[in-house]
Amino acid sequence: MSIASPVRTPALFISHGAPPLLDDERWVGELAALATALPRPTAILVVSAHWESAPLTIGSTDPRTPLTYDFWGFEQRFYDITYAPPGATDLAQRVTALMPDPMVVHHDAQRRLDHGAFVPLTVMYPDADIPVVQISLPTLDPTALIGLGRRLRELRDEGVLILGSGFTTHGLPFLTDPRPDAVPPGWSQEFDAWTAERFAAGDVDGLIDFRNRAPGMPYAHPTIEHFAPLFVTLGASDDPGQIPDQVIDGFWMGLSKRSVSLA
Repeated sequence: MSIASPVRTPALFISHGAPPLLDDERWVGELAALATALPRPTAILVVSAHWESAPLTIGSTDPRTPLTYDFWGFEQRFYDITYAPPGATDLAQRVTALMPDPMVVHHDAQRRLDHGAFVPLTVMYPDADIPVVQISLPTLDPTALIGLGRRLRELRDEGVLILGSGFTTHGLPFLTDPRPDAVPPGWSQEFDAWTAERFAAGDVDGLIDFRNRAPGMPYAHPTIEHFAPLFVTLGASDDPGQIPDQVIDGFWMGLSKRSVSLA
């Protein structure tokens, strides 16, 4: 009996949300529908806004390693969340081999998935039966991150879902209304609209220079780590300048949850 070849996966950038995302029925429905529409991955490689470490560091592939509960001030039920998919040991080895100098790739056996990974994955793949490994953001430079994504691109031919997890706007210090359905501030609306236009135009140069060109800055991203995973996704696509499928839009707590899928 022949074994079917893996189906090539897209590359995703999603806005992941804080743990209370799990209480938002609309957003949960959107993420679940997105996962249902995708080919089932053989494994998932996550790069999250919440892990910056240079050189490139690969997290634990042991499902017994505790999750990284990197958030504060929430209800206890959010710290009781568990998610223990199989460890993607083979994928970790492949990632190492794809780097220009595998000898300088680090491995952190104490760090597993942070909330930028496990919160959306509990919605998208709740059975936790797909191997997952997380890698760090080794830099915040958009061009370098596109280069990293380019090195990872061939994993998609092996059925690996490359998932950049951030937030299209993340100006938390400037939010004044904590309700999920809060009217988004002007800076969030402006940055979101500009990003949607850049995606629709395939303007990767504009996206790379978002700190100088985008309206709403620096309020939309007083620090830039939540936009940075987008560039890994762009690099992992067939063409960073392609027009992506904008799979989720709208706002949550005034922040843009715009998310894209790229072939």
